[in-house]
Amino acid sequence: MSVLLFGVSHRSAPVVVLEQLSIDESDQVKIIDRVLASPLVTEAMVLSTCNRVEVYAVVDAFHGGLSVIGQVLAEHSGMSMGELTKYAYVRYSEAAVEHLFAVASGLDSAVIGEQQVLGQVRRAYAVAESNRTVGRVLHELAQRALSVGKRVHSETAIDAAGASVVSVALGMAERKLGSLAGTTAVVIGAGAMGALSAVHLTRAGVGHIQVLNRSLSQLYWGGASGGVAGRCASCAGRRPP
Repeated sequence: MSVLLFGVSHRSAPVVVLEQLSIDESDQVKIIDRVLASPLVTEAMVLSTCNRVEVYAVVDAFHGGLSVIGQVLAEHSGMSMGELTKYAYVRYSEAAVEHLFAVASGLDSAVIGEQQVLGQVRRAYAVAESNRTVGRVLHELAQRALSVGKRVHSETAIDAAGASVVSVALGMAERKLGSLAGTTAVVIGAGAMGALSAVHLTRAGVGHIQVLNRSLSQLYWGGASGGVAGRCASCAGRRPP
């Protein structure tokens, strides 16, 4: 048995493909259960962020396990298997381990050194662990990846490269527009990155924040940040107040 990784990320696919593949936390268990329905797969964990969708699995056979995971993700995204494989990458055994270490350390991020991904790896493991879809192999892999990620951030100067994608984007906005004090901003998405964006915008002095999401159920923090919540569909043909 070896670890198999099937993934798609910002390095291999455009944003529209990542959006099609995106797996909400509520759907992660369903995806994992479908993968584990195959006798070829004994453990599985899903890491889904705005920049990547990766399935880590312990498989008895490389090609068989690859086919199972690819088919489940293709059906989830609505893409054909052939279309999906154009954007996918595969790592096996030691290469899969090394890849997760790089991801947890922020070395494979859109902004090298960003710290949010370490928490995302931790959460991915927690979801899988709470649903008992990880065993000895993925447990050990996840714990070591988290340990490596912590050491990289504490023992090297990688954090100087950039704290997060959000901080880099905000810096670009300030260089182009000048001071953001008193301005209006729109945050699209109510996930962790959306909440982090609202925090950074508030600190920058933005006067009004409008938070838009596909559903209103996740927008509980919009009001807490001083913003106004709305459905993402309301973006069309509309300007923020």
